[in-house]
Amino acid sequence: GTDISGVVAAIHEDESGFSVGDEVYAMVRFPEDLMKGSGAYAEYVCVPAGELALKPRTLDHVHAAAAPMSLLTVWQFLIETGHDAPNPFQAFRHIPVALQGKTVLVNGAGGGVGHLAVQVARWKGARVIAVASGKHEALLRELGAETFIDYHQQAAETAVQHVDLVMDAVGGPNMERFLDVIKPGGSLYLVNPLGFAGYHEAARRRITVSSIQVRSSGRQLEEAGRLFENGALRVVTDSIYPLSDAAAAHERAARGGIQGKIVLVID
Repeated sequence: GTDISGVVAAIHEDESGFSVGDEVYAMVRFPEDLMKGSGAYAEYVCVPAGELALKPRTLDHVHAAAAPMSLLTVWQFLIETGHDAPNPFQAFRHIPVALQGKTVLVNGAGGGVGHLAVQVARWKGARVIAVASGKHEALLRELGAETFIDYHQQAAETAVQHVDLVMDAVGGPNMERFLDVIKPGGSLYLVNPLGFAGYHEAARRRITVSSIQVRSSGRQLEEAGRLFENGALRVVTDSIYPLSDAAAAHERAARGGIQGKIVLVID
């Protein structure tokens, strides 16, 4: 767990950006603490001030805690990377493309990253095609998807062609199939690029394949948080567990088919 929402209990003497009692949210020390964990499964968490943002007033702590990692992933892929740190997935810098008037396909649109990607792309003026299991259709159309593809019924690569951008939030085998969906000069964004083997074919087709390593950013959470306050974004929760049942929450995640995010709460 890296995402938190809570109330500031104490502040370092050199920090002046927040006050005790502020309601804040954050993705904690990611990816710096990727291997050892951020300590976010706890009642008290120590967070660098630069990773904090004031919690959007329209979100309670449950929904705010569900947002940071997924929201920052979408923001850094689609809006602004926001840092110059080396990218472990590629030698070149990820540069988001303009979305106004474009057609964007989101694979895995019902999940934590996917449902926010649908909304952000729609907010930026794109026509959005959502790919997910059928149970997510009503929600995703409500969130702004113009077209819905149930992957149990039809493969995305046979259903559409000539899209400007595919954002694959799923990963796994055969990601190369999305090259058949994208027009020359388009882009394929891979949230989990490990195992993708189509770089040469993508270059032949003049398709840019790109990925990022999401990083903590209080500034970006503050900017994106305004979209919750003005109604442009919603965050969806799949299920809520007490912290003492964290193992059950992980079992729920392992079963898949998640709609939105899973949240742990402290009594």
